[in-house]
Amino acid sequence: MSAPERPPSLDPVAAARWLAHPVGQASPWLHEEVASRMQERLDFIKLQPERWVHWEPLRGGLLAQRALQKRYPKAQTWLCSEREGVALAAQKAVQGRWWQAERWWGPRVERGLPPHGQAQMVWANMLLHTCAQPQQMLKNWHNTLAVDGFLMFSCLGPDSLRELRDAYARQGWPEPAHEFTDMHDWGDMLVEAGFAEPVMDMERITLTYESPQRMLDDLRAWGRNLNVNRFAGLRGRLWRAQLDQALLSLARPEAGGRLSLNFEIVYGHALKPRPRAAVSAQTEIGLDQMRQMLRSGKPISDKV
Repeated sequence: MSAPERPPSLDPVAAARWLAHPVGQASPWLHEEVASRMQERLDFIKLQPERWVHWEPLRGGLLAQRALQKRYPKAQTWLCSEREGVALAAQKAVQGRWWQAERWWGPRVERGLPPHGQAQMVWANMLLHTCAQPQQMLKNWHNTLAVDGFLMFSCLGPDSLRELRDAYARQGWPEPAHEFTDMHDWGDMLVEAGFAEPVMDMERITLTYESPQRMLDDLRAWGRNLNVNRFAGLRGRLWRAQLDQALLSLARPEAGGRLSLNFEIVYGHALKPRPRAAVSAQTEIGLDQMRQMLRSGKPISDKV
C-alpha cells in the first residue's frame, strides 16, 4: 500500500508560509540536539562523501553543519534552501569572517546544488514533517545523489505533542498541529522514490518546562500549526488564559511538577541504487541512466 503524498491534515498554504518565515541567526536548539544524535548514525557508514548537500541548513542546524565539515574535511559542501537569502546567511555563518583562517583554509562551501546526480550524501534534519509535498522532496533528493550515495534525514513522528493534543481535545479546540507521518510510511515513500535499503528507527525525547510561557516560546521557534482545520481567527486574552490553564495540566509529579511534553523523532537512512534496466528483447537506456551506470564503475552488462 502506497503512502499518501502528504499528511491529509496538512495545509500546503500554511506550510509554504512557514517555509518563507524569517529564520534567526541561531538554529533551534532541539534541531541541533536531533542533528547531533543523527550524526552518531554516520559512524556505521563507511562511505566518505566527496560532495554533500545540507538541505535547509539554518533550520537544520549550523552547529551540525560545522560538525559535519569536521567529519568530512575534504568534502565539498552545498547549502540548499528554497530561499537564496537563507542559503547565503548560512554560508556566511559557517565560513567565518574574512580575517578568520577557516574562511580561506576550511572546506569549500557552495550555495545551491552540485551537478545533477553527483552528491554522495544529502542531509536533511527536522524538515520533512513540514513539507507539503514530501514524496516530491524525496524524489528531488534521489535525483541529487550519485549512485551508491545516501540520504540521512529526521523528522517528527505521530506521537509528538501527544500531551498537547490531549489538552486541546479536553477543551474542545481544533488540533494544535497536523498529523505527522509514521516511520513505516516514510519507508514506503523512500522505496517509491527510488531508494533502496531504507532503514528507519525512532526515539522519544521528553522535555519539561517550568511554565506555559517557556513551552510556548520553544514551540513557536520550532514551527507553526499547519493543520488545515486550525482555528481561523485571532485569539484573545481570555483564550490565552485558558491555554495557560490547559498547559498547566501537563505537569507531572515524576517530573518534579514541571510541564511535560514528548516528541517522537523519526530517523531515516537510504541508498541510491545503481539503475537497473528492464529485461526484454530490446532494452532502451536513456543518457542520464547511462551516465549513472558509468559513474558506478561497474559494467553496463551487469545491470540486471
